[in-house]
Amino acid sequence: MASSSSPSPPNLITVTDAPHFQALLSADLSRVSLLNFWAPWAAPCAQMNVVVAELAKKHPGILALNVEAEAQADIAESFDVEAVPSFVVLRGHTLLARISGADAPALTQAIATHAAGPVPTFAPKAHTDAAPPPASETPAELDARLRRLMTQSKVVLFMKGTPAEPRCGFSRKIAALLKEQGVQFSSFDILQDDDVRQGLKKLNDWPTFPQLIVNGELVGGLDIVQEMVDSGEFTEVLSM
Repeated sequence: MASSSSPSPPNLITVTDAPHFQALLSADLSRVSLLNFWAPWAAPCAQMNVVVAELAKKHPGILALNVEAEAQADIAESFDVEAVPSFVVLRGHTLLARISGADAPALTQAIATHAAGPVPTFAPKAHTDAAPPPASETPAELDARLRRLMTQSKVVLFMKGTPAEPRCGFSRKIAALLKEQGVQFSSFDILQDDDVRQGLKKLNDWPTFPQLIVNGELVGGLDIVQEMVDSGEFTEVLSM
């Protein structure tokens, strides 16, 4: 829930389960709803929860729903939410807007566009260190770039977000696991570059993230890496 000392507005509701969610959405199909998909471990979510609470106060006609993405996985999956924070704006069951990341100005504008009321002002979008992708690449150029990224260091983690600010639970856990094992690794935020995201799925024949690369070769995702750590095999892979 929003970390604010003032009481939550009545139109800001924490979703408890899927039936609760459906009942809230279906109560008024002409109303604009803001779905806030968040996780308690993600610092950007805490910041954006405050933004959502302020938007709910300034736009009392909307319905603002806080949905803990991992606790309400079925709801998150139904809206193709892969990272937090993520926001979906609906009118009834009709999609009006989708905002990914801690982009307060974009969320504010989306609500102002679709709901009546004053337009609040928030801080600018959070800074990212990710370099912008090339304007256009041939398949061969993308393949070469992917292989360069995979060999930028001995251990490379392709994840959602960064080790300091992960944006999915699996990415958070594998980054923590590597740190616990004392592994030095570089990382790449695949949410910042869809060409890399889609390209790695094909190149490594692995449909999900995170992906851990050692010596330029795919090791696997969280479950496989955890199993290898438990069996001692991961130490052998790192020593190659």
